[in-house]
Amino acid sequence: LAQASAQIVLHRLRRLCAIVAAMALTKEEDIQKMLVCKTHLGTRNCDHRMKRYVFRRTVDGIHIIHLGKAWEKIMVAARAIVTIENPADVIVASQRPYGSRAVLKFSQYTGTHAMAGRWMPGTLTNQITTKYLEPRLLIVTDPRTDSQAVKEASYASIPVVALVDTDSPLENVDIAIPANNKGKESIALLYWLLAREVQYLRGSLPRNQDWDVMVDSFFWRDPEELMRQDEMEQEFQAPWTQQQQQPAARKGHHRVEIVWCGATPA
Repeated sequence: LAQASAQIVLHRLRRLCAIVAAMALTKEEDIQKMLVCKTHLGTRNCDHRMKRYVFRRTVDGIHIIHLGKAWEKIMVAARAIVTIENPADVIVASQRPYGSRAVLKFSQYTGTHAMAGRWMPGTLTNQITTKYLEPRLLIVTDPRTDSQAVKEASYASIPVVALVDTDSPLENVDIAIPANNKGKESIALLYWLLAREVQYLRGSLPRNQDWDVMVDSFFWRDPEELMRQDEMEQEFQAPWTQQQQQPAARKGHHRVEIVWCGATPA
């Protein structure tokens, strides 16, 4: 019995070492992605409660966020999400347009309830409304733009996970993820990392396997920019179709010119 228990403990230690090694590799890759998406860029202003997450300050006065602490907070938030049995009891809200697509994609892969766009007042406090909800966790993109949701969550004693910048208020925020919450690439990457870690912890995705979903699918896309791209593609396709139609007409035109040249007297 003692030998069997020792083997079980040894197996668990090996598995734990493998998980720690995999997380160390993914941490380096994730921090490189954060640098590319400018997740480390804060603002010129800094709240006194956010100083613990600031790495340094540039010559221009912009505060640089410590990406190691941001990555650790993402892991903590993912563990808080996994502890809730029913994923639908987690609300992910974003009134900021850049976070609307990321929120919808996050809810698609994690099963949470997404609320992109305007927050209906009384969603968490007014039981008479038809859209009244009783979640167990609230995730917001910006505690300043989503202040109504954070305030209602405090009234209902609902824990709040928030993406916070250096100038964001931390009132009623339980888990703060320090990052750039104003850039569309940064917001998309943070929700992508959070969704991937949730799937790792749930066991639906092996930790030694890369997630086949690209970060680009979480990026917000401007409808006007998409319309411009469609117009440019149509403009490029129009000359191409004309060039394909012109050779047949040119062959007939050359034949007429050859006959006419042969008919002229020398």
